[in-house]
Amino acid sequence: MLFRKEVGEYQQAFRSGQVLLLRGWPAWVTAAVTALIMVSLLMFLIFGSYTRRVNVSGEIVTLPHTVNLFAPEQGMITRLLVRDGEVVAAGTPLYQLDVSRVTSSGNLSTTTLGVLLKQRQRTEEIILQTQKNKQSTLEGLQKQLARYIEARKISGAMIDSASIGLHEMQKSMEAYGAYRKKGLVTTDQQNNQRYLYYQQQASWQSLNAQVIQQDLQISSLRSELIAKGADFDSQIAQYRIHLDDLEKQSAEADAGGVRIITAPTAGRISSLSVTQGQMVGLGDSLVQLVPLDRDAWRMVIWLPGESIPWVHTGDSINLRYTAFPFQKYGQFPGQIESISRAPIPAKEIAGYASAPRDAAGNVSDGWFKALVKPDLTGLTLEGKPPPVSSGMQAESTVFLENRPLWQWILSPYYTLKSSVTGSVHDR
Repeated sequence: MLFRKEVGEYQQAFRSGQVLLLRGWPAWVTAAVTALIMVSLLMFLIFGSYTRRVNVSGEIVTLPHTVNLFAPEQGMITRLLVRDGEVVAAGTPLYQLDVSRVTSSGNLSTTTLGVLLKQRQRTEEIILQTQKNKQSTLEGLQKQLARYIEARKISGAMIDSASIGLHEMQKSMEAYGAYRKKGLVTTDQQNNQRYLYYQQQASWQSLNAQVIQQDLQISSLRSELIAKGADFDSQIAQYRIHLDDLEKQSAEADAGGVRIITAPTAGRISSLSVTQGQMVGLGDSLVQLVPLDRDAWRMVIWLPGESIPWVHTGDSINLRYTAFPFQKYGQFPGQIESISRAPIPAKEIAGYASAPRDAAGNVSDGWFKALVKPDLTGLTLEGKPPPVSSGMQAESTVFLENRPLWQWILSPYYTLKSSVTGSVHDR
């Protein structure tokens, strides 16, 4: 029959072609390849090494740090004097803050300033009038002194002339005495000559007394001239002191009305927190200033305690900026400049946005602060320097100890050994 069982089994067992049996690899080739692989693996484990590394968080800061200005008291921003991104010098006015109080009689600061201004004007007028009085008084005394000096010169000349006449009169009187002894003149003539001498002497004494009186008057006028000038100067000084006190009060009244917020240092306006017409309270953030020096950029990273023995000043690390994904821009080099010698308190760490936190969001102790100088030369965005700013988040890879691979493989053994070893004693 055509469909017999034998026919079906024959068709299934029938092979369409010649059967070829392939010979396997020689045993020595398999052994050689296996030995080569084992030797290569062993050499790799013996001579190969691996550097342990840890990824830590950080952020860009500036040295000196970014300056944050806060409102000194409650008030309203009446004028905005700068723009975002503007470069300012130290002392540049940034905001005008109105902190004045308004009463039923009007603005207290404005009213006070008006009163003080009137007092200043009156004081200045008094000073001006006192200066005029001083000038006129001293000029009058100076004229009197000049007249007395001129009269003193005339009197001096007169007394000199009188002295010469008195001396001549004395000689004449002595000559008449000799003439009387010789009988050339009478006694009346001698007495008359003596009378004339005494009269001349009285005139000389009168002139001499007048000269002495003039000298005393000149000395008195000179003393009065100095005293009057000192008195006027003292009055003017007192008025000027009062004027300075009024200026101080005006400054205080002005400060009680309008405060000018100025830049404490030179830098670039990074952020303006408020706008014109906005109310601010005590301690509200107003503006943020960053230094202009590009070399001032630094990165703060937080190192765990177990990494401190292996990290040193001058070590190179890899940096990855959150704003510039490393998948596209790659990693950038950096160099550690300083490492804190003690763990940083949690309160200080909390002031940084990159502070390491636990699952509950709390900042823990035990972290060491390191300052890294980043190399920004290779960081470009479309051929231009990127807008690096303070507070920019980043990650860094810190390289720790380097060991051969076999030591890393045996690390579980060292762990087990340390767990079963007893107390260690010095020998």
